[in-house]
Amino acid sequence: MPNVTRRIGLSLGADICWPICYEEIVKRLGLAIPWRGERVGIDVERVTIEPFELRQACKYDVVVDRLTHWYHTSREWIKKCIVLNDLYVFNNPWSVQANEKHTSYCAMMRLGMPIPETWMLPPKAYEPLPDLKPTLARYAKLFDLKKVGEKLGWPFFLKPYDGGGWRGVTRVTDEKSAWKAYEDSGTSVLHAQASVEGFDLFVRCIGFGPQTRCVLYDPSAPLHDRYTMKSKFMPAADEEHLRKVTLTINAFFGWEFNSCEALRKKGTWYPIDFANPCPDSQVTSLHFHFPWLVKAYLRWTIFCAATKRKMRKTLDWEPFYAVAAQDLSSEEKLERYAKIADDRFETARFEEFCKQHLSHLDQVAYEFFGTPEAKEAVRVKVAALFPEHELERFTELFWNRIQDWRRQGCP
Repeated sequence: MPNVTRRIGLSLGADICWPICYEEIVKRLGLAIPWRGERVGIDVERVTIEPFELRQACKYDVVVDRLTHWYHTSREWIKKCIVLNDLYVFNNPWSVQANEKHTSYCAMMRLGMPIPETWMLPPKAYEPLPDLKPTLARYAKLFDLKKVGEKLGWPFFLKPYDGGGWRGVTRVTDEKSAWKAYEDSGTSVLHAQASVEGFDLFVRCIGFGPQTRCVLYDPSAPLHDRYTMKSKFMPAADEEHLRKVTLTINAFFGWEFNSCEALRKKGTWYPIDFANPCPDSQVTSLHFHFPWLVKAYLRWTIFCAATKRKMRKTLDWEPFYAVAAQDLSSEEKLERYAKIADDRFETARFEEFCKQHLSHLDQVAYEFFGTPEAKEAVRVKVAALFPEHELERFTELFWNRIQDWRRQGCP
């Protein structure tokens, strides 16, 4: 049986901690996966930024893209490699480039999900362009933000239509605060979205291929405490519901990793923010959940590389629309959407692959996250974010939460 090597590229920006852990665990796994007459090993390399010739070969089988949502040179290299070299990349760069929060709201409304009422507002200010003045003079209508608030109901949220890590999100409670937020918004195109008042749970469901993890989220806490460590905070049926919602959204947009926020009010889950196709993967945010995310990266990338899984380069929305048009209950529709998603993610095949070839990953990860090398990965990330006099305190804080993950049986 010949030995072959599949190469995984990590296209990174400011990411520090998870790539260190990812690379080290790959080494410790010592993979030699028997697959269709070959013995497959895995090599990992960080993708560099440099001039490239459009016809040059691509040495990677899979690339994890954590950069091209904002760095255009890498985006164009990745698009060239997909088109010319059949590179497998997640997430789909055309979808990330084209489909922002606004599109995701519209699409999930079309599928019948209970998205809060949302309006789009023209920006307060504009970049100077040659045709701007005549266009606005002829066609822009004055509007009354108070009337928008009355239609939505007070309070509501003003936020950029394309998101950006809580950038510019403002909860407005009356006409005065709404106008102030709008006046301060600059050139941002805004959504005005109804607030889901009286919710009892705020959950972020992280999706990675067919893998999901629901985390109780506290947006009022400091960044390092927003992902809480609570477990068993909702029934299994609710967790399964959010799994289906997350997989539906991700399969619809061709996003293989993403995080979806939802609020529960009187038993109904309201998706409120689910266009996060480069979700936070840092130990300083995820801490207790960080090892799970690293393992999710490993399982999905190794599966895609080893099996030479073909990337879905185009988005096919018609199967979802066909379900949406049927006379079914919302839960029946969601069940069928999730079935489409499971088929696209090859969930059954993925789970069987992990069972056969990655059964030792849990033990290897458990052992690794008790080593000095793992603690150093935490320290390096902490050093990049916190002042020197806080370095040891926060290193111990995040390290202790990872050890809680180990003590609790690696949930």
